[in-house]
Amino acid sequence: MIELKDILYKVTLNAVVGSTSLAIKAIEFDSRNVNSENVFVAVRGSAVDGHEYIDKAIDSGAIAIICEEMPQNLQEGVTYVEVDSSSKAMAIMASNFYNVPSENLKLIGVTGTNGKTTVASLLYQLFKKAGYKVGLLSTVKILVDDNEYKATHTTPDSLTINKYLVEMNKAGVEFCFMEVSSHGIHQNRTEGLHFEGGIFTNLSHDHLDYHKSFAEYRDVKKRFFDQLSSKAFALVNTDDKNGLVMLQNTSARKFTYAIKGYADYKAQILENQFSGLLLKLNDSEVWSRLIGNFNAYNVLAIYATAELLGLEKVEILRIISELQSVTGRFQYLVSDEKITAIVDYAHTPDALKNVLRTINSIRTKNEELITVFGCGGDRDKTKRPKMGHIASALSTKVVLTSDNPRSEVPETIIEEIEKGVEPQNFKKVLSITDRKQAIKTACQMANPNDIILIAGKGHETYQEIKGERFDFDDFKIVQEFLKQLQK
Repeated sequence: MIELKDILYKVTLNAVVGSTSLAIKAIEFDSRNVNSENVFVAVRGSAVDGHEYIDKAIDSGAIAIICEEMPQNLQEGVTYVEVDSSSKAMAIMASNFYNVPSENLKLIGVTGTNGKTTVASLLYQLFKKAGYKVGLLSTVKILVDDNEYKATHTTPDSLTINKYLVEMNKAGVEFCFMEVSSHGIHQNRTEGLHFEGGIFTNLSHDHLDYHKSFAEYRDVKKRFFDQLSSKAFALVNTDDKNGLVMLQNTSARKFTYAIKGYADYKAQILENQFSGLLLKLNDSEVWSRLIGNFNAYNVLAIYATAELLGLEKVEILRIISELQSVTGRFQYLVSDEKITAIVDYAHTPDALKNVLRTINSIRTKNEELITVFGCGGDRDKTKRPKMGHIASALSTKVVLTSDNPRSEVPETIIEEIEKGVEPQNFKKVLSITDRKQAIKTACQMANPNDIILIAGKGHETYQEIKGERFDFDDFKIVQEFLKQLQK
């Protein structure tokens, strides 16, 4: 069994009361999960302060407490360790407790506003097809080679990350691709991990309810690259002006990719259709089943990453041509009536604009483009009118509806989206609060060859209303309604 002093290796300590020569069975930050011979980490969250549960944790068997502020009454026989940041300490301790599992595989972090899930998932597919044992930590799911687990956060807590990395070590996984969210970086969930490389996709308006300003949001993303070692690589999209910002202070080897500007890895879009993309990657042509300009960037990112990780160029190109789109990311079907329905996770202004522009660049303009979307409750409110403006300007018809309203009133969210609709577009827009009814209405409005975009929830199979989750799958629902129209 590992001792407390061993799992505190590399943790900056402010004060210690008691012995660190204690055998520890587990690390916990939820007092409800504490058992005998556990160390309890008192983490300050946005809603709950773990310091309030220190006594409860001790009553449940905790023999050591990690905290940012020493309790007034110290109990005998318990070791107290004061640190500057409990979340940072926990991440380093978790890595030590599980014997630094990230060192036993090549861990690649993918960060940015849009494209994280697609890039990480496509890299998993690519390396799997190349014959490797591969891991994936993503918004959609967690994969330990062939074993699938449900994902609850874009970036899980540091204990969970290391537990899965241990499972990957046991399974012989050689490469792991991981989404790294701004929340995850800010909350120190990636501390103590050894990354072989980092990828930056882009940066646009999102999570400003959490980060307060775009500059803070950008700087949190940058922190991930600042922490990469000189042995790692940093691959950034320089068509986004923030790409070079990510490279400013990193010790990692620097690489760039772009479609518009000069870069180490360049792509040119030769054909862009609903059936896929014909791309020129540096000096080689490749056909991809993925659709749209934004996916050209994603394909370029995975091509560059695979080459940086040592795969042969010919093999990379062959596998890219076989890759399938990710669930809920420009996932589409065509009904017998020739109505195209597209389900996409686009829940930021930039992502919605990208998807709509992609559709408009492919369609003939003789058909309608009907967009169904809403905005999530208890999240960044400033993006709501922006998304209303984008959808109404770039669609022929818009149905505003609920997303995950959470604790907010759906009608209020819709009213805030409507504020961004310009007068000339008022007639294009109608509001139907019930999302299922909104999708049904869009299907009834559509004629042969029309296109329906259902944006915002993508891969999610639930709708969150007043603290409850109800089964809800955009793709299954639109599929069902389009079948009914065929009868």
